[in-house]
Amino acid sequence: MADLPYEKFLKLGPGQLSEQELIAIILRTGTKEKSALELAGEVLALSRYPREGLLGLYDVTLEELQQIKGIGLVKAVKLKCLTELSMRISRASAKEGLVFNSPRLVAQYFMEFMRHRETECVIMVSLDGKGRMLGEKKLSDGSVRMSLISPREIFLEAMRVKAVNFVLVHNHPSGDPTPSQMDRELTKQVSELGTMMDILLLDHIIIGDNRYASFRELGYLE
Repeated sequence: MADLPYEKFLKLGPGQLSEQELIAIILRTGTKEKSALELAGEVLALSRYPREGLLGLYDVTLEELQQIKGIGLVKAVKLKCLTELSMRISRASAKEGLVFNSPRLVAQYFMEFMRHRETECVIMVSLDGKGRMLGEKKLSDGSVRMSLISPREIFLEAMRVKAVNFVLVHNHPSGDPTPSQMDRELTKQVSELGTMMDILLLDHIIIGDNRYASFRELGYLE
């Protein structure tokens, strides 16, 4: 008889367990009809394309999890905490030692966090003189219009963290990262202010559905 997930963990360590087995240990118990392992399989089946496995559960709601027989509120909350921790660990690992010296690297870092959002989120990435991240700050979250961000807030944040340069990143819920006229006008305004204050806007990256647009690559920023 094959080892149960918990016993397998003790014998071989977590690296030898599948995501289904790891989730089964978190769940601890199943139901009269299903083992914890079978229940974990049903949980993983909710994973949303294009992410697979545990990270694919990131956008699954508490209500959807509780539709599985044997997943109550407590277990659903544990699973949501697990997926949130996984996402944060993934981003923290990517951030360590990261130098934002190309639009592609910026887009890769923010892609999975922003590409599935249904409303626009605008993030400012503050950088030192070598392109290393000093911090990231949400300027707007839940808005459908990027124009609602305040240039004043951008430069107050830049001065607070002693940024030399910065990058703006926001998503287009439509999935098409093509800059709108409003995007271009606001970027031009912020860039001109940055030049005056000697805190330069290096790029504005728009995240679409597994695509991105860079104002610098498009020639909209010198």
